[in-house]
Amino acid sequence: MTGAQILVNVLGTAFIAWIVWYFWLYRKEGVKVVEVAGVQQAPITVKGGYDPDVIVVKRGKPVRLLFNRQESSLCSEMVIFDKLGKSAKLPEGETVAIEFTPQEMGEIPFQCQMGMLRGKVVVVND
Repeated sequence: MTGAQILVNVLGTAFIAWIVWYFWLYRKEGVKVVEVAGVQQAPITVKGGYDPDVIVVKRGKPVRLLFNRQESSLCSEMVIFDKLGKSAKLPEGETVAIEFTPQEMGEIPFQCQMGMLRGKVVVVND
């Protein structure tokens, strides 16, 4: 094997290891919400994805997620919470609130209508 072949093999293996780590092993901690007048509140920017896309909330307390869409992509014009039976249109440049009170611990996924943009709310005990 030549030096160039060894270098290509080493770089290829490193790249594969990075892909495995990024897509399957890396876990985001999540953003904890700010409590405002007894309501857990988190702003979420919609631009090529949800930012933040993992939100940590406390069980049994009202939650208000403030979605602000900053793009014109058709995929991001709606957000859907299947587990809660809620959805909302997200007009470009406007802030839209989704409110609920989580009663059970676990994850509440949300996504765009095409399923390409995804996020989740993680419900924990106090």
